Amino acid sequence: MEVHALRTRIFFATDIHGSETCFLKFLNSAGFYKADVLIMGGDITGKMIIPEVQRSDGAYEANFLGVDHVLRSERDLLGLERRIGLVGFYPYRTTRREFENLQNEEGKLDELFSRLMVGRLERWMRTAEERLRGAAVRVYVTGGNDDRFVIDPVLKSSSRIIDPEGAVTEVDGSHEMISCAWTNPTPWKTPRECGEEELSRRLSDMISKVRDVGCCIFNTHAPPVDSGLDTCQKLDENLRPVFVGGQPAMFGAGSLAVRRMIEKHQPLLGLHGHIHESRGASRVGRTLCLNPGSEYSEGILRGVIVDLEERKVRSHLFTSG
Repeated sequence: MEVHALRTRIFFATDIHGSETCFLKFLNSAGFYKADVLIMGGDITGKMIIPEVQRSDGAYEANFLGVDHVLRSERDLLGLERRIGLVGFYPYRTTRREFENLQNEEGKLDELFSRLMVGRLERWMRTAEERLRGAAVRVYVTGGNDDRFVIDPVLKSSSRIIDPEGAVTEVDGSHEMISCAWTNPTPWKTPRECGEEELSRRLSDMISKVRDVGCCIFNTHAPPVDSGLDTCQKLDENLRPVFVGGQPAMFGAGSLAVRRMIEKHQPLLGLHGHIHESRGASRVGRTLCLNPGSEYSEGILRGVIVDLEERKVRSHLFTSG
């Protein structure tokens, strides 16, 4: 009798930063790419609130992507709000008085930001449960360094989506996965970043629980340093781009801890994100490391299809759409 090796198709994407379009495309990728497993690798929440401030005549004013809008009807408001959601920002209707209070009262704007993040993510979880009802696909979604901790209870409450953060999870009968949303320090001092020693401890703790690390997937938001998957422009202390001789000064912003753990343990596959412009594939020893990149602000979902067989990566293919 002929015996066929276990095969599993993974679709991996990351860094959608609140984009409504990209999240819906992520859910649809299960059927479109015939994937057995969907993995979203972090930075799932948006970066900005777009206030729509009501005037005395009832119309609303908003500035979106540098353009001033005057919105005189519900239809106009909904149309702009859809556009705002497509690029990952959060529309918020408000009055002039509330808008001034949000700006002047300490903590109010931050509290609103968290509330809007949670609200959108709760809606995404409901959408996932509706669209994937009855589907055999397994779906893993974790946070990234930009994501606030308020999203964790939302992810963990879903009956359809698994938050694999900080744990060893079964991808299929042959492959386990560890997942780490934390990254090495960034200039922006984001919620989930830490020193390389702490990051190493987080990874080591999970790796110690893996049965067969040679068949494991390392789903770490931070790519390994100097892997070609982490190249970006250097910033100065004021977050301004650095140029040398008129050319952008580029460097590897990835994690030394992630690289050392991959070099030491040689897992089957590394799935990474964080550095949007460094889409590509790289080898760290025998380990294939992938970063699909991100173009969320254009509503484009960049991803990668990975076909696994027992103890090997059969193929991988980058996607964009």
